[in-house]
Amino acid sequence: MPTKIEKDAATGQMTTGHEWDGIKELNTPLPKWWLYTFYATIVFGIVYMVLYPAWPSLSDHTKGALGWTQRGELAQKMEAEQQRLAPIMARIEATDIADIRNDPELMGYVAAAGRVAFADNCAGCHGAGGAGAAGGFPSLADDDWIWGGTPDQILQTVSYGVRNANENSRINDMPRFGVDQLLDRAQIDDVAEYVLAMSGTATDAAAAERGAAVYAENCASCHGEKGEGIVDLGGPRLNDGIWLYGGDKASVVHSITYARRGNMPAWAERLDPATVKVLAAYVHALGGGQ
Repeated sequence: MPTKIEKDAATGQMTTGHEWDGIKELNTPLPKWWLYTFYATIVFGIVYMVLYPAWPSLSDHTKGALGWTQRGELAQKMEAEQQRLAPIMARIEATDIADIRNDPELMGYVAAAGRVAFADNCAGCHGAGGAGAAGGFPSLADDDWIWGGTPDQILQTVSYGVRNANENSRINDMPRFGVDQLLDRAQIDDVAEYVLAMSGTATDAAAAERGAAVYAENCASCHGEKGEGIVDLGGPRLNDGIWLYGGDKASVVHSITYARRGNMPAWAERLDPATVKVLAAYVHALGGGQ
């Protein structure tokens, strides 16, 4: 409740005239240093809004007297970095991957830049370090290659991808032997046992023996007579125990019945030629390149 303004007997400080339950409010001003700091922040805020982008609108924002933005600064730094790297990137673009591997300076750059480019663009499917992942993402660190592991073959695959709209994409679609009724369920079961027998994991010798003829008639043209694979056709090797979609009986039967048609982007459509070559050289150097 309001009371008269008076000097407080205990502190000697004037009151504000407000009192609650017998407690009177002292009229204690803020310290001058605090007030000056507060005023300074107001001035700073006004100056900042004049100099830098500050107020948003429905479609834009105030530009500020300096015309500076963080995006603009980043673009300048990126441009400067690209100019700094332009000479070595030009050398990489003009050099065959086989020759890049014999050049310590270029390979030193590939090791660093390739690791970053791989992490940004490839690791999401192929895993860190090219270890691969379940569900159709090949390991790039072993010696099992669907489309070949030479430098030029890897460059072709990285550049144009697999089963995409690019006219140079690698394409080889496996028939859906079950869905399209090319084989009946018994034949699929038998040929699956035969495929498993190639890597020593079959459990039904009689079925595997029956499946040999089914395989020769329907599968050998892409996967090779002995399951060795045919790189030029993108026919995966079947006799090495390395499986892209799983090597248990159910997974093999599913692959034969429904087919597996994974795809890969054409990185030449997304990255500059030098970066594509850096990626190809980096992948070749992961340990499985031929």
